[in-house]
Amino acid sequence: MSITRITVLSGGMGGARFLQGLLHGIAAGTVPGVSPGAEVTVVANTADDLWMHGLKICPDLDTVMYTLGDGIDLDRGWGRRDETWSVKAELAAYGVEPTWFGLGDRDIATHVVRTQMLDAGYPLSAVTEALCRRWQPGVRLLPMSDDRVETHVAIADEAAPSGRRVVHFQEYWVRLRAEVPAESVIVVGLDASSPAPGVLEAIAEADLVVLPPSNPVVSVGTILGVPGVREALRTTAAPVVGLSPVVGGSHVRGMAHQMLTSIGVEVSAAAVGLHYGDRATTSEGVLDAWLVDERDADQVDRVRGAGLACAAVPLMMSDVDATAAMAAAAVALVTDRGSVDGAR
Repeated sequence: MSITRITVLSGGMGGARFLQGLLHGIAAGTVPGVSPGAEVTVVANTADDLWMHGLKICPDLDTVMYTLGDGIDLDRGWGRRDETWSVKAELAAYGVEPTWFGLGDRDIATHVVRTQMLDAGYPLSAVTEALCRRWQPGVRLLPMSDDRVETHVAIADEAAPSGRRVVHFQEYWVRLRAEVPAESVIVVGLDASSPAPGVLEAIAEADLVVLPPSNPVVSVGTILGVPGVREALRTTAAPVVGLSPVVGGSHVRGMAHQMLTSIGVEVSAAAVGLHYGDRATTSEGVLDAWLVDERDADQVDRVRGAGLACAAVPLMMSDVDATAAMAAAAVALVTDRGSVDGAR
């Protein structure tokens, strides 16, 4: 049967770049078993969101929307192309904090529209749909939840009475550059949140679900933490395949190393796959298959021993063709229309 509905659980840069390759491969007909007209739904992490200068900022939603809508700054991997920074400079001249998080002039327009719609009573899912009407990303983009969920990171601080303090994830990532060890990750509001409209249906009704090479703790991990999402993955009839964000013992970009260490998970391709777990043999597992980079081929047997189909292929997203090949290998791993050598 041809795959006509694909659901992807995405973070920001890694997820957006994977989606570029996936859509390129679908359009070119190079993804095995996937219909050229396949519909792709993206469930994006919103626990990175924050309020700043009275505006609602949704970094991962915007990175996916801008990337697929051909508006992203390719060098930075976030924000708008051909950006200017007059508002940031003026705020700094007034001495307005924080100065470590910059909003570009073009980017601010998106946040103004979003905030106005939220203030008018529209849920984030409806706001995102409206914003996408301008950008035409070629996917259905859904926030993981309409509820306010925010990731915070506990770090050591000798000046604090408790010896540690808690900062918003964006401060940890942008101001501190993730150079301070993360003692723990606290996702405020996650347990009380609900999936946004369409999220559970997108998983249940998919022909294929993909966990791209996004951060397994603060991107995909927070999506899985929304009540009902993990169970939807465990019970969907669609195969669920993931791609490792760890290559050769380190993250390619981002902070998987810091975040995995904070939750006591070994920083390796195999360990991340086992962290997600095999849904057939573990009570919390969500995967059927796990794709690792060719540099981690020696870990394939370890993953298979835990019940997951596994193969090693190049996983560097150097261009859209290379990324499309990754997507094709992931699909082949869980379908009967193709196979990666030695996967089964």
